Amino acid sequence: MSKTSTVYVCSQCGGQTSKWQGQCPSCLAWNTLSETAVEAKSRRFQSLAAANESVVRLAQVRTEETPRLGTSLSEFDRVLGGGLVPGGVVLIGGDPGIGKSTLLLQALAALSGQRKTLYVSGEESAGQIALRAKRLELAEADFPLLTEIRLEAILGTLKAERPDVAVIDSIQTVYTESLQSAPGSVAQVRECAQELTRHAKTSGACVILVGHVTKEGALAGPRVLEHIVDTVLYFEGDTGSSYRLIRAFKNRFGAVNELGVFAMTEKGLKGVNNPSALFLNRSEREAPGSCVVVTQEGTRPLLVEIQALVDTAHTPTPRRLTVGLDPNRLAMLLAVLHRHGGVACFDQDVFVNAVGGVRINEPAADLAVLLAVLSSIRNKPLPHKLAVFGEIGLAGEIRPVQRGQERIREAIKLGFDTLLVPKANLPKQKTGGVRIVGLESLTEAIDYVRGL
Repeated sequence: MSKTSTVYVCSQCGGQTSKWQGQCPSCLAWNTLSETAVEAKSRRFQSLAAANESVVRLAQVRTEETPRLGTSLSEFDRVLGGGLVPGGVVLIGGDPGIGKSTLLLQALAALSGQRKTLYVSGEESAGQIALRAKRLELAEADFPLLTEIRLEAILGTLKAERPDVAVIDSIQTVYTESLQSAPGSVAQVRECAQELTRHAKTSGACVILVGHVTKEGALAGPRVLEHIVDTVLYFEGDTGSSYRLIRAFKNRFGAVNELGVFAMTEKGLKGVNNPSALFLNRSEREAPGSCVVVTQEGTRPLLVEIQALVDTAHTPTPRRLTVGLDPNRLAMLLAVLHRHGGVACFDQDVFVNAVGGVRINEPAADLAVLLAVLSSIRNKPLPHKLAVFGEIGLAGEIRPVQRGQERIREAIKLGFDTLLVPKANLPKQKTGGVRIVGLESLTEAIDYVRGL
């Protein structure tokens, strides 16, 4: 009998090596190599899209604007860039119980009256899905269900039913008989995702894949899974809260970092049309250490409250703790505040929080963070109708940010009467009843706040 050969496959990048090592030679990740049997049967792979036999000129390629498929869930369509794209592949991941299956069940129920759909479940039975639909009051929705985890059977059903939109819940449960490894392994996830993507490109059907996440919050499986698909969405939110955030980290057909806000109710997920009101749900009483920032999530401006608490440190090393913000950037901003603002925090613990569970990744929140810290140090609240935005450089200058006019209009719409913005973002036309102050340096911002 011939001896079965094995290789060691990295669970992060999918790289292979003949011998076990503590560190993957491809992506340098530690303790990610697992033993996998080598398939004796050789296979020929096809490209994901139909290849042309000859080289063509780019100007000669004919393009057509394909109408998107609206799901009747405005926040979901916003994150997708306007709706589902025929032939596109969407990967959506999130913590268990966050609402991925509920969202997709609602989307298919809304599409079933106009388009052919198919729901493939590898984790639940048809009875369990029917019970959830009844709980969500979607019992009148009538679309095909398939409880199957074998890839060959799923592809056969897709070719027979020819749905416009198909949901695979989840990709980690699907396996192909051509591979010997267990479902959820690197080889199985990669091969099944490629086959489903190939079917989407050749048939024009939109395929939505549900993916598991690791304990670190990243999508489980090889990183190549995110490269294969067209759109990667993450479902975020605290299971103890009724609000959910869905964010686009990759989108070949729309803007990245687009944000959609949902409220979890007894009848499923409902879109929040004005998320700024959600993040600004604060009392009328002015409190020290609070400042409102106008941030930008994709194409949507949001107003978020930044809270800071500065207290005397009781340890040799003061703590710098942030929630929803980058802690390394906080340390840099405190150094700029000391060097160019004359305010020292080297013997103080500094805690900064973005209210509402939102994560702010852009530097436009720098000015709001330092003003909130300064307000906490002085124990003097900022005006209740004050909103700010601006990036702070290492030289203490306040740099302009993108989409400044949209941020200003959003703040005015929500009733803010005083805005501190970079001087380069000042509007060319006067706005009646609203005071907009253009700042060039951190010193000017500190002087203005001290005069309030």
